[in-house]
Amino acid sequence: MTNAINEADLEWTEYDRGSSRFRRKQLSSAAGADDIGCSLYELPPGERSWPYHYHTANEEALFVLDGEGMLRCERGEESIEPGDFVTLPASEDGGHQVVNDSDRDLRYLMVSTMVEPDVTVYPEMDKFGVFVDSPPGGEGERSLHGYYRLEDAVDYWED
Repeated sequence: MTNAINEADLEWTEYDRGSSRFRRKQLSSAAGADDIGCSLYELPPGERSWPYHYHTANEEALFVLDGEGMLRCERGEESIEPGDFVTLPASEDGGHQVVNDSDRDLRYLMVSTMVEPDVTVYPEMDKFGVFVDSPPGGEGERSLHGYYRLEDAVDYWED
């Protein structure tokens, strides 16, 4: 097998950012993939993944492996359980956040196209992120990357 890895051989990366606490293994980058992203997530009881967001260039999909939880999405809140597969389009319709409202760990895969440039919008935080030369979740160096408040718009001709 070429470009094969085993999840058990990878270390978890821990994220703890206030309202978001989870563990992640970046499977695709460990296997050397360039055009597809896939990460294994483990979300403890009572925790949330990344803040509610959507991508403008990257379609994502979620596949639940173990545990139960809730997907906050454009349609509202939906229960998720093992075997559920959800696609999240590259638009406002793909807005999402995973929440573990159960009493045991929730494990799931997130798969993504790795298109760049990408703009990721965080509607509840009134901000957006820009990713050029390496998409969100990518390992490469970016020539342009940053987060900006939606209200900070300037006129095209303004210096």
